[in-house]
Amino acid sequence: MAGKYRVRTDLAMENGEKYEKDNVEISGVVIRKSYDRKKDIHTTVVKIESEYGAKLMEKPVGTYITLEAPSLVVPDEGYHREISAELAGHLKKLLPPHVDSVLVVGLGNRNITPDSLGPRVIEHIRITRHIIREYGEEALGEDGTPMISALVPGVMAQTGMDTMEILQGVISETSPDVILVVDALAARSTRRLSCTVQLTDTGICPGSGVGNHRCGLNEETLHVPVIGIGIPMVVDAGTIVHDAVSNLLETLEESEIDEFLAEVVPPALHGMCVTPKDIDETVRRLSFTVSEGINQALKEV
Repeated sequence: MAGKYRVRTDLAMENGEKYEKDNVEISGVVIRKSYDRKKDIHTTVVKIESEYGAKLMEKPVGTYITLEAPSLVVPDEGYHREISAELAGHLKKLLPPHVDSVLVVGLGNRNITPDSLGPRVIEHIRITRHIIREYGEEALGEDGTPMISALVPGVMAQTGMDTMEILQGVISETSPDVILVVDALAARSTRRLSCTVQLTDTGICPGSGVGNHRCGLNEETLHVPVIGIGIPMVVDAGTIVHDAVSNLLETLEESEIDEFLAEVVPPALHGMCVTPKDIDETVRRLSFTVSEGINQALKEV
């Protein structure tokens, strides 16, 4: 008998949906949803408040804010500015008080397009640490501007070092008050590819978007508050089968669909990731959207 097939996702809201579909109440988890009709943005805030809830949701205790904006796949600069402003507003809520120094980290492999979101975001971050250290805050003409530094640690195959090791060295030298980590994610639904942004105060796991999990980057491991920002850029090949089965067999519960997938999805698909054909342009566009949201949030802290 085949084992239970699990469709992988990095989105907390998707882990909650399987319980909602089966009409199961999640103890220790609070989920709030809202919709901005004018901007066409669905916002889901998931707060995991207990270890029991964390076990059910398969995510650490903390807050997860997800923005779903279907029009993000459209090259509309005006709309992307609205998403950047929305992202900035939620990011400011997660930032700790009295931020004087920020380290922005772009995870991923620049040479693999769907995994290059993090490095590309860093290209557009407004770096201020070197200016403030040399000339003081007055050089920027702004009051209260934090020192912002950035890092693209690469991947282990390129550096021979775990991202954790690199960050620990940088943190010891720069002493940031908070770390913002940007990475590509994986979703369990194809309709959320490239149009969903998740922010969380629980940090992030490097390589999660391609199923290559490393040591988690969070406050527990780095001893500094870590905010994760990610956009799903890939899905498992089995996810496409999952979507098709879900649409055809709407009466089945999620657990029954998983059992069915275990029988029909060949093992060769388990390690295969799929990404949209226009991913090059999508990553370029979304890197601006995310970076502008970060720049705006840090400018206003």
